[in-house]
Amino acid sequence: MSRIAKYPVPVPQGVEATISAGQIVVKGPLGTLQQTVNDDVVIRQEDNQLSVAVANDSRQAKAMSGTMRALVANMVTGVSKGFERKLNLVGVGFRAQIQGNAVKLQLGFSHDIVHQLPEGIKAECPTQTEIVIKGSDKQIVGQVAAEIRAYREPEPYKGKGVRYADERVIIKETKKK
Repeated sequence: MSRIAKYPVPVPQGVEATISAGQIVVKGPLGTLQQTVNDDVVIRQEDNQLSVAVANDSRQAKAMSGTMRALVANMVTGVSKGFERKLNLVGVGFRAQIQGNAVKLQLGFSHDIVHQLPEGIKAECPTQTEIVIKGSDKQIVGQVAAEIRAYREPEPYKGKGVRYADERVIIKETKKK
């Protein structure tokens, strides 16, 4: 069995987990998340903890137990605290603004890019060159951040582009004659 799956997931005050046939639903102050449970894994709720166990001794079941435990832990954290991802825009004239449920980006192209945000995701721009993406689902928050970064990835010679706040871009030396 996975070492991660051996640790129970604590359910904080104000968060409610419901386990039904093949599905787990977690409700909290920041929303509701649901996940289908793999057939090789059994999830039990005891007191204020969720524990994950294998249903059989197959290799697949042992691998999925750790995965399901991590997914359930992310769901509990998401509905109680939420997740956020920060992006920085590096480059002359690179700007971002929030327009309703969309992010308007000026990234040096001849046109502005308007990226629509999915339901349950919020974005903020503390400054013109910073974007903070917030939401309760870790997978969707990361996907939206990756999609925005993909419009203009950091290039290796000057470092211009959209990058994660904690990302380090290694700058290459220019070609010499």
